Amino acid sequence: MRGGAAAVRWDAMEYDEKLARFRQAHLNPFNKQSGPRQHEQGPGEEAPDVTPEEALPELPPGEPEFRCPERVMDLGLSEDHFSRPVGLFLASDVQQLRQAIEECKQVILELPEQSEKQKDAVVRLIHLRLKLQELKDPNEDEPNIRVLLEHRFYKEKSKSVKQTCDKCNTIIWGLIQTWYTCTGCYYRCHSKCLNLISKPCVSSKVSHQAEYELNICPETGLDSQDYRCAECRAPISLRGVPSEARQCDYTGQYYCSHCHWNDLAVIPARVVHNWDFEPRKVSRCSMRYLALMVSRPVLRLREINPLLFNYVEELVEIRKLRQDILLMKPYFITCREAMEARLLLQLQDRQHFVENDEMYSVQDLLDVHAGRLGCSLTEIHTLFAKHIKLDCERCQAKGFVCELCREGDVLFPFDSHTSVCTDCSAVFHRDCYYDNSTTCPKCARLSLRKQSLFQEPGPDVEA
Repeated sequence: MRGGAAAVRWDAMEYDEKLARFRQAHLNPFNKQSGPRQHEQGPGEEAPDVTPEEALPELPPGEPEFRCPERVMDLGLSEDHFSRPVGLFLASDVQQLRQAIEECKQVILELPEQSEKQKDAVVRLIHLRLKLQELKDPNEDEPNIRVLLEHRFYKEKSKSVKQTCDKCNTIIWGLIQTWYTCTGCYYRCHSKCLNLISKPCVSSKVSHQAEYELNICPETGLDSQDYRCAECRAPISLRGVPSEARQCDYTGQYYCSHCHWNDLAVIPARVVHNWDFEPRKVSRCSMRYLALMVSRPVLRLREINPLLFNYVEELVEIRKLRQDILLMKPYFITCREAMEARLLLQLQDRQHFVENDEMYSVQDLLDVHAGRLGCSLTEIHTLFAKHIKLDCERCQAKGFVCELCREGDVLFPFDSHTSVCTDCSAVFHRDCYYDNSTTCPKCARLSLRKQSLFQEPGPDVEA
């Protein structure tokens, strides 16, 4: 009897194993024709007849045999377990997975919005796509660096960030797709879209031709573009047939919806001519170009629009602070303490401020408009003046005494009550300078000395 019972248990285990292997090879949880209910037996229903050929698909060589039904459940063979599509799928199972993915998409659309079942179905869809990606290229090793059309693409490692491919305008699923980002212009695309890119890197244009279009929306019309997108040359029209034409407020040209995503950006021409900072719609290429150019000091405001300083008081204040900083610079480059303290690095984000007082970047003008630049530059100006006039004895010794009145405190060229000669850099009280003469007395003495040196000798002077 014991032997017979053991044989019965062994037969039951073999049957469970065969049934699990059958489900593993043939069960599709999203098959509408053979849904989960067809695999469940009702109270009064009989088990379906299964032929030995159908119930015993041969496993590939080297596949381990599982003798325990609990281990079968751990492998995810239950109909309700979708944490990961399991089973040793072969290359021929890619088609099965694709069919399951399409059916899962349909199920998601049919389920009520924001329901728990719909959320579970979305999780199942993600896991099915993960498995499909593993089956399609299990050993494919994508290169970390790709160089195309002056783009320098690096393979991204972040999997949770949701991005949009700039080539095909579809979402990049970081969990199941490989994607790249250009380190120069931040162009993003799928790995499969890399070889389809036709747009060169905008950073090359910035390095070769760093200048703005300073005409406000220089439109020439669709006919000058042959009714085609200015970038990809796709047919466009204002009627939206065959594709909608979208105008870029920076270039004035028209683009298709693939090249113009209605991104917003501040237009430099509107800023320097109208002091207008309202963002306007620009193409993707223009948006990247403006983003890369925003910190480059390429705007000479005195030449482009000299009247701007008459109407924007903040710009007059900024210009005076910049001129004072340039007068302070010689003190710092000859002072050891200032060099050790690296005071000039306070302006490392705006290096052009210690080189000239004429060039501005769009970021400078944005900060002036927001009131940030005036505050930060005043703090730096106070720090520099404190070092020269109070903290450092060497810098104090380089002060000036007014040569007209010979009275008062030590003067420095960046003081607000002084005047500086442009020829000899002598410093005077402003009131003394303009009350006595408009000519620098030091320069007058130098000119008299030169005249006496080059004057012809008289008859009583020996040769």
